[in-house]
Parts: sequence; structure tokens; C-alpha cells
Amino acid sequence: MEAEKWGRRIRAFRKLKGYTQESLAENLGVSVSILGEVERGNRMPTEDFLNQVAEQLKVNIDDLTPPEE
Repeated sequence: MEAEKWGRRIRAFRKLKGYTQESLAENLGVSVSILGEVERGNRMPTEDFLNQVAEQLKVNIDDLTPPEE
């Protein structure tokens, strides 16, 4: 469940910033399938991965963090 929340946030910011999965994955140095798994909530992103995503998308890590329910 937690992984799904992270994935939705990453996908939303990726689209907002105009990246395709392919372009973001290439910039992150990961495969499209890994990024897709994270976005679908099938893989929990590591702290390092989240930091790289935030840097690439030029957002604060707090922006990517799912809100508390």
C-alpha cells in the first residue's frame, strides 16, 4: 500500500514535469521496467532512488512524500 502511494506521487510529478517513463528512467540510469514497477506500486523506492527522482524532476523530496492519512 505504501509503495502505491509513492508510485502515484512519482508518476504525477513525472507527468507534470513533461517526462516520459523512458526519458526519466534514462536520466536516472535505471530500466523503464524498474521505474514502471515503482510507479505501479510493485516496488518500494529506496531513499537513494527517491533522492535521484527529486533531483531529476527538480522538486523537493517532501513534495514526493505521500501525505499522512
